[in-house]
Amino acid sequence: MKSCTFIGHRDTPKEIEPILETALNDLIINKKVTKFYVGTHGSFDNMAQRVLGKLKKQYDWIDYSIVLAYIPKDKEEYKDYLETIYPDGLEKVPKKYAIIERNKWMIKKCDFLVCYVEHTFSNSYSFKEFAEKTERQFSICLIV
Repeated sequence: MKSCTFIGHRDTPKEIEPILETALNDLIINKKVTKFYVGTHGSFDNMAQRVLGKLKKQYDWIDYSIVLAYIPKDKEEYKDYLETIYPDGLEKVPKKYAIIERNKWMIKKCDFLVCYVEHTFSNSYSFKEFAEKTERQFSICLIV
């Protein structure tokens, strides 16, 4: 099973959505990706969730999980998600660093990373750099 995760800016413009959908179609059809891990913070994560929800109707064999950085106080906040994952060990991480550790966990789990990175002075860029330095062999798909 090939897997994919996402890293992108919290203020991603809506014009990126069709480009993201094209990239995901390619990963599903040509790269045989069937599992996706998606975060919960920012417009790029929301966009990925929206596109995956649409593609799930077209490709019923794909699956995606929402990966939580911390357990929400209000469980209703995530009631519409098909599946959520809370990675082991995050309960010991201070909330301030939970998103960072969650993103690293997702990168380590994937075969493909879809990135939307506009500038080098962002956490998204730092995570792309982190992914490039991991010992794991995988492909990085940049959306610019």
